[in-house]
Amino acid sequence: MTAVAEYTCYRSSSPIHIDGKLDEPSWALAPRSAPFVDIVTGEPAWFDTRVALLWDDTYLYFGFTAEESDVWATLTERDSKIYEENDLEIFIAGADAYYEFEINALNVICEVFWIWKDAHAPGGPYWGLSDFDPQSRRTMILSGVGGHVHPRGERWGFLDWDCPGLRHAVHVDGTLNQPGDIDRGW
Repeated sequence: MTAVAEYTCYRSSSPIHIDGKLDEPSWALAPRSAPFVDIVTGEPAWFDTRVALLWDDTYLYFGFTAEESDVWATLTERDSKIYEENDLEIFIAGADAYYEFEINALNVICEVFWIWKDAHAPGGPYWGLSDFDPQSRRTMILSGVGGHVHPRGERWGFLDWDCPGLRHAVHVDGTLNQPGDIDRGW
C-alpha cells in the first residue's frame, strides 16, 4: 500500500490578495508539495505541478504552480467539463462525502459535491436537505475513475452545488492560447 502524503498547512502571517500571483510574504514561506502524479496511474505528471496551502480566520488558501510550455484553455462556462482540457483539481474529503474543485487557465471553475450512496439515506447528515435531493437537483452517478471501480460503490455528484464564499483567480506566466511561443505556466 502506498503511503499517504502529508502536508502541514501554516497560518498566513499577512493578508492574501486573491489574484493568482502568490507573491505575498506568506506564500514565500509556505512549503510546496511534492510534484503531482496522475490520479489514475500514479505516474509523474507531464509537467511539474505543485500546491502550497495557507489558512487564516476566514479562508483555506490553495496556491498552485503548474508548469506548462503552451498554456491554453477553451471552455468558458462555469461547471463545464474543464477536466477534458488542462485543469487543476482539489478534492476535500470527509467521511461520507467530498468536494471537488477544478479550475482552468481561463479562471473557469467546475464544482461538484459528492455523497456516497450508502451514506445518503434516511438518518444520514445530507438526507432531507434540498441542496442534496437527487430528485430535484442536477446530478450524476459515479462508481469509479479511469475504469477503476471504487470498493465503496456509487456516489451522487451534485453538479449545481457551489461552495459558499469561494474566491479564485489565475495568473498566467506567458500568453494564453498563443501557440508558437514558450510559456512558463500558470
